[in-house]
Amino acid sequence: MGPSHELKVLGALGYTSFEPRNVETILSTRFEGEGIFTQDGAAWKHSRELLRRPFQKTHYQDLKGFSQPLEDLTADIATPGGVVDLQPLFFRFTLATTTALIFGQPVTTDINVRKSFASNFDYASLISALRTRLVDFYWVYNPSEYKAACKHVKAYADSFIERALGESNRKSEAIEDRYGFVEDLYENLEDKVLVRNQLVNVLLAGRDTTACLLSWTLFLLVRHRSVLKSLQAEIQTVMKNKQELTRQLIQKMPYLRCILNETLRLYPPIPINVRFARRATILPCGGGPDGQSPFLVRRGQGVGIPSYYLHRRKDLYGEDAEQFRPERWEGTELADIGYGYLPFHGGHRLCLGKDFALTEASCAIVRILQEFPNIRIPPEALVLPTGDEKQELTVFLRPAEGCKVLV
Repeated sequence: MGPSHELKVLGALGYTSFEPRNVETILSTRFEGEGIFTQDGAAWKHSRELLRRPFQKTHYQDLKGFSQPLEDLTADIATPGGVVDLQPLFFRFTLATTTALIFGQPVTTDINVRKSFASNFDYASLISALRTRLVDFYWVYNPSEYKAACKHVKAYADSFIERALGESNRKSEAIEDRYGFVEDLYENLEDKVLVRNQLVNVLLAGRDTTACLLSWTLFLLVRHRSVLKSLQAEIQTVMKNKQELTRQLIQKMPYLRCILNETLRLYPPIPINVRFARRATILPCGGGPDGQSPFLVRRGQGVGIPSYYLHRRKDLYGEDAEQFRPERWEGTELADIGYGYLPFHGGHRLCLGKDFALTEASCAIVRILQEFPNIRIPPEALVLPTGDEKQELTVFLRPAEGCKVLV
C-alpha cells in the first residue's frame, strides 16, 4: 500500500507515514507540552539543558554507578536456577539505575514497596497508552484503578523531591552531587509539580526503553546461536582477565554495538509515535497517484510515525530486512540511513539518554555473558521467524511471553 496512508480514528482524519523525508520534516517542526518529550521552543531548550546534567555525571561516565545494580542483576539471575525469565529482572535493573540517576538514590530495597511502585507504574503506563488511542475521547476511559496508580507514582516522586530539597539545606558536597538534578530543576522551575512531571518523563523513558532493549536482545541472542558465539568471542578477546568493565573496553566491542543497533531496528522500544499539526503543514511526499507528491496536513490533524515498519522497509534495508542480521551495521551498508532509523528520535531532539541507555545495556549484556557463558534457549521455547512472536505494546514494545533462558 506504500509508506503513507490516510485514515479515520473515531471520525477524526489523520495519517501515518514511514517515509524518511516526511519523518525528517515532522521531527524538525516545533512542539508544545509540559514535559521534555512534548515541549516547544524556549521551554523545551530550557528543559533539555536541565536534563543534560545527570547524563554527564562522572560516576556514570566511568560506569561505577552501574556496579551495584549489575551485581544485583546477576545475583537475581543466579538465584532461581534452571529456566529464568530475564524480562522482569531487566525492568528491576533499569528501575534501580534510572531512579538513582534522577532521584539521587535507587528505589527502596524493601521488596514489597518496590513491587508496589513497579506494578502501579506499569499499570499507569498501560492505561495511558490505551487512552492515547482514543484520541479526543480519552476521557471516556478513566478507571478508578488508573487514578489510584497515578496517585501512587506521583506520591513516590514527590517523596524524593521533598527529601532532596530537605537535605539540600545541609549543603555538603556529597548531598549536592546526590540530589543535584532535583535541586537544579526546582531552582529553575520553582514548582514541585513541574519538577515531578519532568522526573516522571525521564523515569518512564529511562526505565522501560532500556529494559525492552535488553529483553529483545537476549531473546534474539539465544535464538541465533552463531551471533551469540561471535559476541562471546569478542567479549573474551577484549576483556581477557580484566575484571572491571570500562567505557573504553565497551568501545572496543563493535559487534556488540551492531547487535544493539539491529535489535533496535527490528524492535524499537517505541514502535510508533504520533505528532499533531499546530498549523497547516505540507509534507513533502505521499500524495498523488504515485505517492510522490506533497500533501496537506491540516491544523489539529495527527500523523503517526510507525518506526517498526520504517525499520523493516526492504528498499532501505534489503530483501532480508525482516531478518536479524547484525552484520548489516558493519562497514558502509547503512552509512546513509539517516531518518530511516529512529530508535532515539532524530535531529535536534535526539534522545539525551542515548549514550546512557546504550552503555547501560552494553554493561548488562557483557556481565550476563561473562557470568553465564552457557546461556541458551529452553528446549520447550518456540523459535519463530522474526516478527511472528507474540508482542506486547503499551507505550513500549516488549516480548509478550517474556525472555526465558536457561543459564
